[in-house]
Amino acid sequence: MNLPNKLTVLRIILVPIFMFFLLFTPGGEYSVYTRYFAVGTFILAAITDGLDGYIARKQGLITKLGKFIDPLADKLLISAALIALVDMGEITAWPAIIIIGREFAITGLRVVAASEGIVIAASKLGKYKTTLQIIAIIAMIINLPYSIILIWLAVLLTIISGVDYLWKSKKVIKTDA
Repeated sequence: MNLPNKLTVLRIILVPIFMFFLLFTPGGEYSVYTRYFAVGTFILAAITDGLDGYIARKQGLITKLGKFIDPLADKLLISAALIALVDMGEITAWPAIIIIGREFAITGLRVVAASEGIVIAASKLGKYKTTLQIIAIIAMIINLPYSIILIWLAVLLTIISGVDYLWKSKKVIKTDA
């Protein structure tokens, strides 16, 4: 278990801690203080996302375990945040469904590609998408004005990056005649 994988495991562990702070409702109301603890935990988890990949590439520590758990940790963090925001009434279900659905679709595409010996690398658009999703979620948690616009921009970039992955992987999804 190398350092990048430990950071990824830490991100997975931070998800329920983040959720606890975000959804903790003493007295039946969402507290501004617990939201700040939640956003701090979310930011820490997001930092580990960038850090684990950077260290793994820089030090040649890319492992099969890391290739499996890193995207899983990313999807857990973003999905948990979106589902919690829906539960809290901060966003409608549509942005969450679109973003999470895209993640399922691209993960499925990668599994099919891997079964054929094809590796679908993360694209710059995918990295921008993740960054915008993180920023939008933070903005929503701390109730920044117009943060819902950021969520919908994240949805748009999510769709665009999904289409980009599908276009670049058309040989993987070609139909058999």
